Amino acid sequence: MVEIDWFKFEDRDYDFPFYNKNPYIPKWGWIVLFLVFFVGFFLSISDKVYFAILGCIVFIVPVLYFLKWDYKAILRIPSRRDLLLVVALFVGYMIYAIVIGAVLDQVGIVSSGTVDPGSLGVMTLITSIFSVLGEEFIKFIPFMFFLRVIYKYSNNRKLSVIISVALVMLMFASIHAYNPIMFLFALCIQGLGSIFEFYGYIKTKNIMVSYLCHLLTDEFIFIIALLGFI
Repeated sequence: MVEIDWFKFEDRDYDFPFYNKNPYIPKWGWIVLFLVFFVGFFLSISDKVYFAILGCIVFIVPVLYFLKWDYKAILRIPSRRDLLLVVALFVGYMIYAIVIGAVLDQVGIVSSGTVDPGSLGVMTLITSIFSVLGEEFIKFIPFMFFLRVIYKYSNNRKLSVIISVALVMLMFASIHAYNPIMFLFALCIQGLGSIFEFYGYIKTKNIMVSYLCHLLTDEFIFIIALLGFI
């Protein structure tokens, strides 16, 4: 048996699904997930809670189908240690975002998007519970696809994970940008910044960990915006 080349920080009770035919997804299955990605994406970015919920269903059900309904392969109740990791990653991201945001501001690279407190409310917080989960699957599906393709030709798990993470961070930044300057900002903040969420997922293989870290970040930003601090 060939030993799997884990990262030292990984929990080893679970492995990433799909990339090593664990379980196997046929080509038509990847086409289905490709369509799911686009449909779920447009549902998840809606500001309507029912569309955000529908987006989660569109993402989760096909993925679970190809996992043969083994939901624990991707979604598990976080342990106490997982929750401590979520808090640590949240704090780490906020420090990172503040420092990098200040550096970008000094060189004139700022986000053209602003948070309008008047557009926020309780429904915004509720909708984000589902839309953020959708965003995690927006990262998860292409991550699994890239991981599968790169591992197939390299047979190197660590290299495959690193390249796949980099590609998804680049993709995630691009969907937050509308012009070249904003892309640079999004690349540093949303793109490279998502390494904290990726770390949580790679360590635990549990989307709930990266999701809670992402949700805590977004809800915190919404709340301080409502309070008029940004």
